[in-house]
Amino acid sequence: MIRFVTSLLIPAFLLVISSCTTGQEPVTGAARFDQYKKLISGKSIAIVANQTSMVGNSHLVDTLIAKGMNIKVIFAPEHGFRNMADAGETIESGKDAKTGITVTSLYGSHLKPTPEDLAGIDYVIFDIQDVGARFYTYISTLNYILEACAENNVACIVLDRPNPNGFYFDGNILDTAYSSFVGMNPVPIVHGMTVGEYARMLNGEGWLKGGVKCSLTVIPCLNYTHATYYTLPVRPSPNLPNQNSIYLYPSICFFEGTSLSLGRGTSTPFQVYGSPLLPDRGFSFTPQSVAGAKNPPLLGEKCYGVDLSRAIETGIVPKPQLNLELIINAYNDFPEKDKFFTSYFEKLAGGTTLREQIQKGLTAEQIRESWKPGLEAFGKIRQKYLLYK
Repeated sequence: MIRFVTSLLIPAFLLVISSCTTGQEPVTGAARFDQYKKLISGKSIAIVANQTSMVGNSHLVDTLIAKGMNIKVIFAPEHGFRNMADAGETIESGKDAKTGITVTSLYGSHLKPTPEDLAGIDYVIFDIQDVGARFYTYISTLNYILEACAENNVACIVLDRPNPNGFYFDGNILDTAYSSFVGMNPVPIVHGMTVGEYARMLNGEGWLKGGVKCSLTVIPCLNYTHATYYTLPVRPSPNLPNQNSIYLYPSICFFEGTSLSLGRGTSTPFQVYGSPLLPDRGFSFTPQSVAGAKNPPLLGEKCYGVDLSRAIETGIVPKPQLNLELIINAYNDFPEKDKFFTSYFEKLAGGTTLREQIQKGLTAEQIRESWKPGLEAFGKIRQKYLLYK
């Protein structure tokens, strides 16, 4: 069963490039307590949350406790609950120091809640800010939450939040033979959906394991459309420190699957790229051990490359398509072609095709042309689950 609380129309939609907004600040689902109070009052609740799960100046957990709600357990995604850990760093389960509530990690060896984790739980509330890219792991955690709820007859409420990259969708469709925690389902690199819309698609398309269906309620945002350029009020993860990095992320994250540095360990992560082997064109950086990047790639090595830290100012972003020229140009400049890609690239790219296309010398336009059939098919699927104009 799927429920969603909304008064918004669901129109046909394929691609929005307008910068128009409703003229009012978006209101998140979490802030609309009146819309889900009756569901959770007197119930046992689990919450999937992190540092982005804010209601004004208060964390959702603290807000709901103050309202007398019965929170039994907190599930933490990659990077942890209140404090952010490095990418890939093991997140330990324990107790929330502020409330004493048990915090169970859903990262590392324990990606999906077990029946024991959900014993006695009536509702799981999911409230995490996504950035709209297939390889950003919060939507993989969402997938596992919906599966676990369906398998254990627990209802799920998704408190929706705007997608800062929700004004377009682009990229190749993932080959499910390469499904992993950085890409689980046959969607493009940029899906252009909020977490609430994405949850409806996972449920509605039968993409949960075994085709199970979750009892799902989505509390939508107000004053948000897919033409809204939304600026995040809270850093979503340690190495996405600002809106510039968030707009660049879907295009620049491919470098995580190469031998280059993406600026982890600098003041501009995901806003530069470089390597000691790239030509010196006047820009360089040296990754250091810092909070959020304790052991970054190419630690202590001087890297030559490209500075994108002013991408918004110079008009590189935001644009309604991926910037393939970044990875293509870096490959062409790299002297040791056989050492450019790592095995992780195929996980990020959702298959071997993109790597092979770059190695064959295809242009960005030629690669983009090969994506069109998949994007058209995905657009028809996506349209069914949109909650916002």
